[in-house]
Amino acid sequence: MSEEAAEVDRFLALVAAAQGRDAKLTSIQAGLLVAAELGIARDSRTFARMLGIAHSLVLRELNALAEREGVLQIVKRDPRTMRVHYTLPSIDET
Repeated sequence: MSEEAAEVDRFLALVAAAQGRDAKLTSIQAGLLVAAELGIARDSRTFARMLGIAHSLVLRELNALAEREGVLQIVKRDPRTMRVHYTLPSIDET
């Protein structure tokens, strides 16, 4: 198994684990959280491009996730590109 395939498998396992801990998470939402935690992607466009999914789908899921208190924080929105930057709340804030 290549290193890239192993990383993909690890990412998918972490997404499944996140969904196992919170049944309300969609696959995209869990992926957004895992990507931020691992430092893979912290904005909507990068996440959409890396996973090969429509940016509009990522925006919808990101906004739904941001409505849940304490799950993630929107830190910047770029009105021109529609890119949304987000972060996970620090452990000290919970």
